[in-house]
Amino acid sequence: MLTILPVPILEDNYVWLGHVDGRAFVVDPGEAAPVAARLAELGLSLDAVLLTHHHRDHTGGVAELAARWHCPVFGPAGLAGVTRPLADGDWLQLGALGLAFDVLAVPGHTLDHLAYYGHGTLFCGDTLFACGCGRLFEGTPAQMQASLARLAALPGDTRVCCTHEYTLANERFAHAVEPGNAELAQRMADDQARRARGEPTLPSSVGLERATNPFLRWDAPAVLAAARAHGAETGEPVAVFAALRRWKDGFRG
Repeated sequence: MLTILPVPILEDNYVWLGHVDGRAFVVDPGEAAPVAARLAELGLSLDAVLLTHHHRDHTGGVAELAARWHCPVFGPAGLAGVTRPLADGDWLQLGALGLAFDVLAVPGHTLDHLAYYGHGTLFCGDTLFACGCGRLFEGTPAQMQASLARLAALPGDTRVCCTHEYTLANERFAHAVEPGNAELAQRMADDQARRARGEPTLPSSVGLERATNPFLRWDAPAVLAAARAHGAETGEPVAVFAALRRWKDGFRG
């Protein structure tokens, strides 16, 4: 049985730690020390590091962790520190843990971005956020919209493990887009209570994202209307997504 937990690092990042029977893997370790401390606290050995993309806040702790535990580093081909390069359609097997994950290419935030799906869990880096999505630093709106559509097609009970605690800010934008969404209003109240208790808002679920995340709701009437009011020339998903992303980039609500 796979257990997952978020390890807070830096200002608002999470490293995801998964473990089975005393053996662990981590996803996107931007720092080594907090991860090593959590592994020691739980009495776990590190068997693998998984990377979603090349940004420093996701890779900064890789070298130290890999050297300390002599473990492989899985991730996009060409990324510094990766010893087991992966690409879309690959099957990532962590034999010692009895785990395997589908590897999904999800370009948009960066061109090399990968996601990992298996055991009812999605590790999606900075592509899909709770009630949001990543900025387009390298990819195009068409690439990002296609990547999000691919993730949105996963089963609704899939746990969504993204890597930043951006949820409350994302929800404020989602409310501006779709103020009449009752499920979103409930989510906002629930997540505000979690943060007030010092708890993470993650993991989310694919079903909750489909119901509340405007970047997955390009066909909802209120979202379509909001996107048109902010420059979408058509109701096509890519045009709606692009208008929402531009709006979000400058949103200060």
